[in-house]
Amino acid sequence: MRRFITSILTILLICIYAQARTFVLVTGVSNYGNTDMNLSQTTKDAKAFKRVMETQTKDITLLTSSNASRANILSKLKAICNRAQSSDRIIFYFSGHGMPGAICTYDKALTYDDLVATLATSAAKEKICFIDACHAGTASQTQKVSATDKTDKNQLSKAIKGKKDQVFFVGCRGDEYSFEHPWVGAGFFTQAAIKGLRGKSDSNGDKKITVKELFKYIYNDVTQRSKQKQHPQLIAPAEMMDITIARWQ
Repeated sequence: MRRFITSILTILLICIYAQARTFVLVTGVSNYGNTDMNLSQTTKDAKAFKRVMETQTKDITLLTSSNASRANILSKLKAICNRAQSSDRIIFYFSGHGMPGAICTYDKALTYDDLVATLATSAAKEKICFIDACHAGTASQTQKVSATDKTDKNQLSKAIKGKKDQVFFVGCRGDEYSFEHPWVGAGFFTQAAIKGLRGKSDSNGDKKITVKELFKYIYNDVTQRSKQKQHPQLIAPAEMMDITIARWQ
C-alpha cells in the first residue's frame, strides 16, 4: 500500500513539474522619438535575449521601441502575472535608458517600486528580472534593502536580500552607466547574460545554470570588458541563489 501511495505521489509531482511554465516578457527601446536620446543596440539586445529564451520556453512576448510604452509593458506584465500559477516562473527583461529609481520606457518612467509591486501580485514561485539600463543598481534602494558592494570581482557578497521570490540581475551600480559595445553590437551586460545562459556560466558542468553561477559569470565578464567602469549587481534573497534559471544542451 505504501508503495502504491508513493508511486501515485511521484506521478503527481512529475505531472505538476511537467506543467510548470516559464512566461517571459522581453522589452527594449532604441528609438525614443528623439535623436538625442536614441540608442543603437538596445532593440537588438532585446531580440537576442528573446532568442536565447526560446531555448527554454515558448511563452514569450516581445515589446520594442514605441510598443514598449509604460502602459503596454505594465498591461502585458499584469496579464502574465494573472495567468501564471504557483508552480510557474516569470522572467522580465528590459534594455534601454535608465534613471535613478526607474527604467525609461518609450514614453514614461516605470519605477522599480511599480515593477516589484506588479510582480508581487502573481502567484508564480519565481520572478526573475534582467535590467540593462544606466543607474539600474538603484533598484536595491527602491526596494529598501541594504547592499554590500565590494569592488573585488570574485566576491559574491554583492547579492542583496530582496523580495522572497524575486531576483534582479541589473547591469550596473546605482551611480554607473550601462555601456554598449559598438564592435560586438550589444550591451556589455546583455551580451554576458546571453553567453552565460547559453552555458558559459555552468561552472560545475551539470547542464544547469543557477542564479549564483550566472551572476558570477556576468560580473566577471562585464567588469573585465568595461575595464572596471561597469559593475553588475544582484538583488536576491539567499534562498534563491541556487535555483536553476536555465538548462542547456
